Formats: sequence, structure tokens, C-alpha cells
Amino acid sequence: MFKSLQGALKRTSQRLAVSLLAVFVVIPFNTALADEKLVAIEGRTMGTTYHIKWVADAKETDQHAQDIKLKVDQLLVDINQAMSTYIPDSELSLFNKKPSGTEQQVSSALYELLVKAQRISDSSNGAYDVTVGPLINLWGFGPDKKVIKAPSDETIAQVRKRVGYEHLKLLGNNTIRKEADLYIDLSSIAKGYAVDKVATLIADNGYKAYLVEIGGELITSGEKPNAEPWRIAIESPTQGRVIQRIVTVNNTAVATSGDYRIYFEENGVRYSHIINTKTGKPITHTLASVTVLADTCAQADALATAFLAMGLEKSYNYAVENGIEAFFISKKDEGFKETMTPGFAKRIVK
Repeated sequence: MFKSLQGALKRTSQRLAVSLLAVFVVIPFNTALADEKLVAIEGRTMGTTYHIKWVADAKETDQHAQDIKLKVDQLLVDINQAMSTYIPDSELSLFNKKPSGTEQQVSSALYELLVKAQRISDSSNGAYDVTVGPLINLWGFGPDKKVIKAPSDETIAQVRKRVGYEHLKLLGNNTIRKEADLYIDLSSIAKGYAVDKVATLIADNGYKAYLVEIGGELITSGEKPNAEPWRIAIESPTQGRVIQRIVTVNNTAVATSGDYRIYFEENGVRYSHIINTKTGKPITHTLASVTVLADTCAQADALATAFLAMGLEKSYNYAVENGIEAFFISKKDEGFKETMTPGFAKRIVK
């Protein structure tokens, strides 16, 4: 669910919120040493913004930073053109328009990301599913329309026939086949994937210490000037902008998913944009926000969505069993409850 670099930003931002709702804030730091400086560039992509910082030699020119920005922007355009569902002629959009039974060779980038997505779908027993788009649209949280009324059980059952990651076959040699009328939506992983690819670009240009962030998903490497750690603020799942926790995130990818901004209410019932793929309906548990730390941002991005769909108990157990650091915020009658894995707890700034 991505937008090209220009236009329809409001709708796209709503769609991208399926995978990320918390706002990360990089905590300020002291003045750099005389022989190094922090260079920053920013721009727009995927209906949101990106911010990139890296530690460079103090003598590095501004032109060098602009040259890197041009490379970053082109890379993001290429990723968008492969994976956007908002660009009508993107590689993914064209495949989505094909009928059931279509077999097609795709770019290595798109195939690579589908492999990553399917692995997480398998390991989460389908809680994570990039084919869930038709259900998201049905409930009014997609680009098609905004509904304020829950669909009937009959309609849900009909749309569920178009959903199921098991109907997407990865055949090798960058070839994929759909065995149902699938609509693949990569908004819950491709932003993280883009972060990883931009980070690789920065590293390939010789920088060892950097932070790459797109729409709140981020990855860090090394340390800031003066050997200070990278720190981020995790937002509380409230209507205001309130910091819940500050954590150190050196050499770590970070992503958050939440259910507290994109929803509608009908007859006193609150319907979240996070869909339970087993029922075809929005989640009903109390988990409001999940932050995941992982080796890659694509993995963190997808797992944050999967965990929010799974609920606290299942996602916490999954995280511990698979060595994933995660932070969960659940709704209570009054306020919120925090739950975190032991590894995440060690990163909290007291």
C-alpha cells in the first residue's frame, strides 16, 4: 500500500498506518568531536517522510550528501514501482489485476520480499498475511472507500475466499503463482524493507554509523558522535503525543504497530483496522501497541503487525521462543499495562 512520491498523501498515510502507528523521536545528543560531524538528509516517500543521519568526516562537503540523497530517492522510486498498490502500473498492481491461476516472473526485489513475508506467515500460523487486503478494504480501512458500518457475516465469508497466504505460491526463479483471486498488499513489510535497502546503500558509501528512518520504521548502526548511543522515544497509545518509554537502539531495527488511531465505531462497538485473518473481523483483544526489535527492519515491520493481530499472550510467547525483543502495551479499564521481553527491558533508559 504505497503511494508514489507525490500525491494522495492523506489516503496513503492512513493505509500505511496498518503497519505503524507509533511515532519514533530520535533523542538529541551533544556536539560532535571536531573531526566528525552528523550529516542529515530527508525527503518524502510512500506517503510519508524519511530521515537519514550518518556520522561523517568533518571535512565532507554538502555536495556529497546531496549526491547520496539522489541515490536514495531513486532507490525508493524503484521500490515503490515494484511494490506499490497505489501505482496502477507497478509490478505488484499489475499482478494483482491478473486472474486466479496466473503464473508470473517478477523482479528479484519483489520475490525476495514475498519470501520474507511468507516465512513470517508460516511461523505465525497465518496471523500475518499479505493477502488480507480485501478484508481491510471491506472494513473501510483501505484506499477504496470509508465505511462506518460493519459488513454482514455473509459478505465477510465471501471476501475471505480471496484471502490466504497459502494460495500464493513461490516457485523459485523469481516466479510466483496465485491460486485464488488474491490481492497482495505489502504495506506491513515493504517500508521496513526499504529501510534495510537504504541502510545498505549508506553502508556501501563507506559509513559505519547511521540511522535510517521511514515513516517511523528505522534501523541504526554504530554510535552517534562522541560515542553516544542512538536513542528513540516510543509513543504511548493515546490520542495525544505522549512518550511511553525511551530506549537505546544501537545496531538494531525497530518497528511499531498499533490499533489506536485507525478505527470506526458503530453502536458503541469499536472496530480496529487490524484484521484477525481467522475470523475476517477486526481484533477484539486489549493489545494496543507493539514495538519489535530485530536484525532487519523488514522482519521487525512484519512481526509488529503479526504480534498485534495475535494478541499479548501468543505474541509474547512467540517473541521469547524466537529470541525477538518486543514491548507490548495493553489497554486496561484505567490506563495501560506494559509487558516486555527480558532483552527489551535491558534497553530501557531509566
